[in-house]
Amino acid sequence: MSDTLSDPAPPPGFERHDRPSPVTDAWEPLFSRKTDSAVVIGLRIAERHCNSRGFAHGGLITALADNAMGLSCKRVLKGPGGLVTVNLSIDFLRSANVGQWLEIDTSFIKPGRALCFAQAFITADGEPCARANAVFRVV
Repeated sequence: MSDTLSDPAPPPGFERHDRPSPVTDAWEPLFSRKTDSAVVIGLRIAERHCNSRGFAHGGLITALADNAMGLSCKRVLKGPGGLVTVNLSIDFLRSANVGQWLEIDTSFIKPGRALCFAQAFITADGEPCARANAVFRVV
């Protein structure tokens, strides 16, 4: 396997993700697309994103889902302060492979004064590969 990809460009509407983090630095380049109620995160899967079996590592998918859901909750809340994850669960439906476009889209957000609930669907080239649910504490 190689980190050289035949189609490294993101789909239309995606730009370089503008929220760098030490956790995600090794996974760059990350891309995002913003809507009124979500920050959709995506990346082209490369060998460096994979486990020893050759498909995207579950920890990578989980961390990006946490990131996308948290940023989406913040976008809906629109107030000062931040969010911290208090619960996160993920179900893996199928593998995501080198060269595929991985996309994390938060589809449900229930904001509250103290807690914010979110659900995201993760796709690889448009096919479902995971779903995630999280609860964030508003701080």
